[in-house]
Amino acid sequence: MTEKEVLELLKGVVHPEQDKDIVSSGMVENLSVDPSTGAVRFTLKLTKPRDPMAGSVRRAAEAVLTQATGVAPVIVVAEPLPADSKAAKQQTMRAKSQLNEIGQVIAVASGKGGVGKSTVTANLAVALASEGYRVGVLDADIYGPSMPKMFGVEAYKPVAEIAEDGSDLEYIVPAEAYGVKVMSIGFFISGSEALVWRGPMATNALRQLLHQTAWGELDFLLIDLPPGTGDLHLTIVSELKLSGAVIVSTPQEVALLDVVRGIAMFRNEHVQVPIRGIVENMAWFTPAELPDNRYYIFGPAGAEHGGVARVAREQGVAFLGSIPLVQAIAEGGDSGCPIAARESVTGEAFRALAQALVRG
Repeated sequence: MTEKEVLELLKGVVHPEQDKDIVSSGMVENLSVDPSTGAVRFTLKLTKPRDPMAGSVRRAAEAVLTQATGVAPVIVVAEPLPADSKAAKQQTMRAKSQLNEIGQVIAVASGKGGVGKSTVTANLAVALASEGYRVGVLDADIYGPSMPKMFGVEAYKPVAEIAEDGSDLEYIVPAEAYGVKVMSIGFFISGSEALVWRGPMATNALRQLLHQTAWGELDFLLIDLPPGTGDLHLTIVSELKLSGAVIVSTPQEVALLDVVRGIAMFRNEHVQVPIRGIVENMAWFTPAELPDNRYYIFGPAGAEHGGVARVAREQGVAFLGSIPLVQAIAEGGDSGCPIAARESVTGEAFRALAQALVRG
């Protein structure tokens, strides 16, 4: 029996209160027919919570299909969520999320803290914008937000705008600097305030920042993840379909161990996010007075002999490039003027990184 034939049979099942068959009223979803056994499976989507007719409608559908196929069907009854429930509001928020208008969503991650992940995220975003792409950055490091300072928008006070579709949803207008739209929990707390939140509070805040920001149309949204592999990472993965992940590391052996763990998290069967590549940060130190000198403080670096490049080869992922340890990079982050916004050798390194990400 085909799905079309099953639907014709189910058109004979009428909901007593609606005086309309369950197919025409949109109550039949996820219909499938097992080709080997002929067993029918579908979801009976009720139109109101605690429908008193649900049992009789389900039994009528079972009787019709069992008589026709000789096999008892599997019918999953699904009640609608109350309109004022938390789950219903989250469902509406996801459906109307402006994330749906974004080309690529890239998570920037690191296995451990202190490797310059946020610095790379900010400068990569600016470099992409300088290449003509529409770019946004979400500061998902709820406990240690740094994007407001790095982009020089610490004084920004977010405002809300009402959705144009007539719903009661409000969207938060992001800050904008160097051609990049920026959203962070840091806009909602004072600089000296500590976020003493349990996991669920942090993940709920992150959901709102994801879905209720007025991103508009973007080519890239970079998500600056907190270090490690925890609740917030899983929230990001479950809330949206990531286009890929970029992992940042220094050449230190202890950092490289965490790179492998980070790759394993994204490759987990329940996550399955493609790794777009690894960035080697703080690859070498070049003093301003000796621009041609390189001092490999954290160990061998570079595409040929560096530890990050070796891990990339072993893990079968792209090596996106090396960023040197230069004082101007730190100064740019502290002053709110990312070095990628200025013409310099280091700025060019970030533009090369952006081009490698686009090609990948």
